[in-house]
Order: sequence, then C-alpha cells, then structure tokens
Amino acid sequence: MRISDLRERITLSFGESWAPSFCKDIAITELNSKTVEEALRTGVEAADIWKALCSTYPNETAKYK
Repeated sequence: MRISDLRERITLSFGESWAPSFCKDIAITELNSKTVEEALRTGVEAADIWKALCSTYPNETAKYK
C-alpha cells in the first residue's frame, strides 16, 4: 500500500477535518504507542499501519478494508 492510499483511507474513515489531527496526535498501541506520522517517519510500512488502525478502530475502518 502506498502512503497516499493510507492517507486517503484514514480521511475516509475519520473525516477530512479530523484525519490530520488523528495522524499527528493519537498514539496507537499496536504501533508501539506511535502516532501514524511517527510510524511513517520510523519506516513502518503503510499497510502495517492500516492493519493496526483496522484492529484498533474496526467500526471506523470497516468500509475501507
């Protein structure tokens, strides 16, 4: 998965106005308590980030798996 695809899915799942803040401010346990932005900077694959989000937020991401 490309980073642009990850960002699009996050925007579709969490909303255009909240997605940027979500990516910067919310630490995900399955990403070793990193935010999406931190995970990307440290080299975590976009697909792995998406899987972690799907596991942590199944209701929000269900339509875009």
